[in-house]
Amino acid sequence: MARYLLSVHTKADEAPRQMTEDEMRAGFAAVTGLEAEMHSPGALVLSGRLVQPSRATVVRATKGKVITTDGPFVEAKEALGGFYVIDAPDDDAARTWASKTSAAIGMPIEVRPFWSEPA
Repeated sequence: MARYLLSVHTKADEAPRQMTEDEMRAGFAAVTGLEAEMHSPGALVLSGRLVQPSRATVVRATKGKVITTDGPFVEAKEALGGFYVIDAPDDDAARTWASKTSAAIGMPIEVRPFWSEPA
């Protein structure tokens, strides 16, 4: 079994689209259903939704000195908005979970395997 990151990218400078109560309920139901489906075979390791990039802090430790700055490390049009860490037997299975995740949240999903030390 390999571990994969399914990352959700959002537009960094764009406020989330305002949703009606029905849209929010439907969205939460879709994500709850997806996560229940992922839990069933033991695929879901961890998931999380992140706050906007402007709330980020960057910490740099160099030559014994720590410097902390506000804001994201990378200035970009897109930012990491959330993620799933899953266990999957292969790339195809990870892409299947990504397609289900994309359908549930209506956003593209990047699939990346975690690095593993060669045997």
